[in-house]
Amino acid sequence: MAANFPFFSSQATGRESLWPAAASTPVDRIRRLVWKIAFATLALMAVGSATRVMNAGLACPDWPLCYGQLVPQQQMNLQVFLEWFHRLDAALIGLSTLWLVGLCAWYRRQVPGWLPWAAVGALLLIGLQGALGGLTVTQLLRFDIVTAHLGTALLFFSAMLVIATCLLPYRSTGTVGRLPWLGLGATAIVYVQCLLGGLVGSRWAAHQCLGLRELCQVMNSHLLGILPATAAVVTLTWTVWRTPALTYPLRRLGSLASMLLVFQLVLGIATFRLRLQVEPLTVAHHTLGAALVGTLVCFTALAWRDSHSNLSPHHLGADPSDRPAAAVTATPEVAGAAEV
Repeated sequence: MAANFPFFSSQATGRESLWPAAASTPVDRIRRLVWKIAFATLALMAVGSATRVMNAGLACPDWPLCYGQLVPQQQMNLQVFLEWFHRLDAALIGLSTLWLVGLCAWYRRQVPGWLPWAAVGALLLIGLQGALGGLTVTQLLRFDIVTAHLGTALLFFSAMLVIATCLLPYRSTGTVGRLPWLGLGATAIVYVQCLLGGLVGSRWAAHQCLGLRELCQVMNSHLLGILPATAAVVTLTWTVWRTPALTYPLRRLGSLASMLLVFQLVLGIATFRLRLQVEPLTVAHHTLGAALVGTLVCFTALAWRDSHSNLSPHHLGADPSDRPAAAVTATPEVAGAAEV
């Protein structure tokens, strides 16, 4: 069993993993593609953050081309490169999502029934994201559009992670209790906190508050949001540690969420103390926030699967051999004893 789950386990421990080894079934191929799209989306958000921090959002004055060209060689500098590469990554993700929809349609008889619909939903999200990306340029970085652009990117990132997690083979124990609801609550709170951070960035509220004493209420809303976000993640991880017989992937994701929270708080404090003058630190702070959302999304999706362990493996997209032990068909001797 451990050989099929190399990511969150080792062969010595025999523990389950969240990342199955390479396989050749349609579900496996689609799952690997979805993971790649998810990581590319995280990289896209990091590049987008660098684009904003470096004040490069309008380095390409037109859209979707840049100076009317696919590759503006004559105008190329660091700012133009950031904006151009951001668009290139977004275009590749859009094409990959189209490929995902095509694969799901082609293998629709061999994949769970919900998967093609989920792929179409993801394609709609990426279409909305592209439209918002164009509006950020044509509307000269209007703060509400920029914030909506970030929010949609996080939604698409979360959708990819949910799809990939639901396609993983997973052996549930049915001991999660209220963890699915705690995970959902923590995800929502941290998502809103990320949007508040995006609003602070899109309005340059931190710079204006620290320098001109303006828009301080916008910055303070993000600072106050640290309290509920921290409380939600700490409550989740504390409950994870206190829940007996919890699956190894859920324990690892709970621990990862707490570690990301600590690093995020440290980066946030350092960014604030340095008055946002160290651009790589600010980009790391934004990217780690998105990674924390992704971790909570994966945890919540797995926790909901665990709480609904009575669903058939085919319905979930998992290997039938990974059913819970309680779902294994009884032997004739056991069945006879049960009838007596």
